[in-house]
Amino acid sequence: MMKKWLSIVGIGEDGLQGLSAIARSLIDQAEVIVGGDRHLAMLHTNDQREKLTWVSPISASVEEIIRRRNQPICVLASGDPMCFGIGVTLTRQIPISEITIIPAPSAFSLACARLGWSLTEVETLSLCGRPPSVLQSYIYPKAKLLILSEGKNTPAIVAEILTKRGYGDSEIAVLERMGGTQERIVAGTATSWNATELADLNAIAVNCIADAGVVPLPRLPGLPDDAYHHDGQLTKREVRAITLAALAPIPGQLLWDVGAGCGSISIEWMRTHPRCGAIAIEQNSSRLHYIAENATTLGTPNLQIIADKAPHALKDLPTPDAIFIGGGVTAEGLFDICWEALRPGGRLVANVVTVEGEQTLFQWHQQVGGNLTRIAIQRAEPIGKFLGWRAMAPVTQWIAIKG
Repeated sequence: MMKKWLSIVGIGEDGLQGLSAIARSLIDQAEVIVGGDRHLAMLHTNDQREKLTWVSPISASVEEIIRRRNQPICVLASGDPMCFGIGVTLTRQIPISEITIIPAPSAFSLACARLGWSLTEVETLSLCGRPPSVLQSYIYPKAKLLILSEGKNTPAIVAEILTKRGYGDSEIAVLERMGGTQERIVAGTATSWNATELADLNAIAVNCIADAGVVPLPRLPGLPDDAYHHDGQLTKREVRAITLAALAPIPGQLLWDVGAGCGSISIEWMRTHPRCGAIAIEQNSSRLHYIAENATTLGTPNLQIIADKAPHALKDLPTPDAIFIGGGVTAEGLFDICWEALRPGGRLVANVVTVEGEQTLFQWHQQVGGNLTRIAIQRAEPIGKFLGWRAMAPVTQWIAIKG
């Protein structure tokens, strides 16, 4: 069994003097010290040991660490290295059996202590190196959000997103340099936020308050149709909810959305949990624009979009846990490629509205079984002074689970 050669030590704003004896010993015993400029500056000016500063892309620094395997190395990190920190990145490539991790209190724990919030009742996210629109899917009335900030400009970006979303009365607190002698809290509301003299090292707390008349967007599938920009190629709300139920997303799973249209299925798949991923495959250029716009607006900017035609576009993609085919079911070879790519136990769901599409689904059903369902929806709409039922185009849905 390989010895523990890598240590990851979390440091608070109080610096090295705030570390435990064990943490200090790990730093002292290391031959190589890794960290950002701020962390390395905490070391004694006469420290002659080898220093590695993080570079971009960070994978290059990780490779440098791995290249020195078995040499005592200590990585200096901020707060808890396993809370949106470098520890997560390193443990993906180095076995935990070779690593010692000593965390300091996370920014989230410190913020809750300052605000009197329960850490188990808040939503936590990071905007460090991530699109700010990730925030969109976390906003709902009375939500308490704790956000790791990328810098002093992030609070203003958060305030703008909240205001445009109809949550301008939301209370914002920016917590600077928590745990240090220069700790400070700057408070205000989203709509009136104008603080500019802020520290780069900060966390943001938000108490979400909806403006009067704002209709919250649920996380459950079946968002209103008008939540999307589209050209008519949209899986309607009721059918979308049924389809997502059939796809049965589980945290950490990956979806292929083939013939994605405006991206509604893959977006709502990802909204069910932050760890759900999706790849939207679409060939129409205007619809590709709609997918990107909708993903940003609805809080799933990490949706991967492929501008190509299936089944050619499906080659060499990561193995999916579920596949939805919303368009192009009659494309030659599509089923064989999808079924082969799908992991065992995965789900394939296809929706069609044409007779030719139904014939294709029936052939697929004959090959591998599954369930065929006809979905017929009627909506009440005005007919003169009265209401009448207007039928939507019936949808035939096929669901198969790969054995």
